[in-house]
Amino acid sequence: MSSKKQVIESKIISSADSRELSRLINYWHFHERKVVFTNGCFDILHLGHIDYLLKAADLGHELVVGLNTDQSVRRLKGPGRPVNDQEARARVLASLFFVSAVVLFDEDTPYELIKKVKPHILVKGSDYKAEDIVGYDVVTAYQGEVVTIDFLEGFSTSAIIEKLRRTE
Repeated sequence: MSSKKQVIESKIISSADSRELSRLINYWHFHERKVVFTNGCFDILHLGHIDYLLKAADLGHELVVGLNTDQSVRRLKGPGRPVNDQEARARVLASLFFVSAVVLFDEDTPYELIKKVKPHILVKGSDYKAEDIVGYDVVTAYQGEVVTIDFLEGFSTSAIIEKLRRTE
C-alpha cells in the first residue's frame, strides 16, 4: 500500500522523464479520459489558484498542471522569484486531490509539453484571448478545445508579495 506522501510524489513528473509522461497520457487516452491541461508558476498557492484549478479540473477527468521550473520563473518574473522552490510548489499542487499530474518544464512556454500531453482541453485565464494562448495551434489542429476561465477577483501572487513587503 502506498503512503499518501508516495501518492503525492508519484504525481510529479519532470519534463525530462518523457517515458513516464507518455505512459500516463497513453493510459488516459486509451481509457477515454478527457485530459485537461493548464500551466503556471503557482508560486504562492492562494484561493484564486484553487478556484481556477477547480474550474479547469471540472472540464474533464484528468488535470495536468505544467509547472515552470525555478529557472523559468526567474526569467519570466525576475530575480526575486520564485518565493517557493519548484519542489515545494510541485508538492503543494500534487497534494490537491483534483490534480492528476504536475509536470515541470524549463522553457519559457509550455509549447513542447502541450505537444506531448495532447490535451483534449487547454485552459488559461480569461486575461488571454483563446487564439493567443500558447499551444492553441497544437490543440485546435486535432479538434481539441481551448477554454479561458475568469479569475477570482482580489487574489494574485504579486499582490500578496506586495502586501507582505508593506507589513515588514
